Amino acid sequence: MNNDLFNKFRQLIYNTSGINLSDQKKALVVGRLSKRIHALGIDNLKDYYEYVTNDKSGQEIIKLIDSISTNVTQFFRENDHFDFLKEKLIEWKEAGQTKFRIWSSACSTGEEPYTIAITAMEALNNSFFDLKILATDISTRVLEQCKRGEYYAHKVDNIPNYLLQKYFEKKKINNEWIYIVSDRIKKLITFSRLNLIDTPYPMKGPFDIVFCRNVMIYFDDKVRNMLVDEIYRLLKPGGYLLVGHSESITSTQTGFRIVKPSIYYKP
Repeated sequence: MNNDLFNKFRQLIYNTSGINLSDQKKALVVGRLSKRIHALGIDNLKDYYEYVTNDKSGQEIIKLIDSISTNVTQFFRENDHFDFLKEKLIEWKEAGQTKFRIWSSACSTGEEPYTIAITAMEALNNSFFDLKILATDISTRVLEQCKRGEYYAHKVDNIPNYLLQKYFEKKKINNEWIYIVSDRIKKLITFSRLNLIDTPYPMKGPFDIVFCRNVMIYFDDKVRNMLVDEIYRLLKPGGYLLVGHSESITSTQTGFRIVKPSIYYKP
């Protein structure tokens, strides 16, 4: 792939998803799109670019974004966020709150929203509550994995054993142990495709807490500011935004106040 064609793909990906690819990502794009053109029986990336830009259904651009998206996640990743979530839910419950709305905005293969649900179940301790979790991602491929809620044994290493026994079923499939999220956890979560650059978002809110972790690193300042503004709009006063430990929103012009690194409060 020459630089001119790479720049065309890079602009197409940015315009469609907000993902800002650096020059160093050229090899990644070539490698991942080569698998896609092989699956389609297309000879080269130039022809594939014509194919995707002329696809009136819009389905191929979704598959292209699926191909280049990086989905790295795990259960209880950046665990202090879930300690904070548990603390807030207990605090709100003790203050008389019974309705809770949480959004996992880039849910990847589901480990984050399922961890949110498990944490919430433990915090609310079977008391009466109205809990709903929205989990969104741009990738249709990972959303299908989310809905299945099935994970190989090495994927659940970070889950304490008592929670694993409480909220998962264990089955052997094709000689490998698979852990399946229980229905009482699954029913708390709605999985939906959402492109974070398509604003305004269709959800009404307000949310108590929004997880938007390790996704803003893929965006430039323009897209990042737009995203943070939308999250601010959808959060309730007194709600919280949690970002990845390597991320910060202090450069964006919003009304958020920092609680501590990676946790922000809407007054």
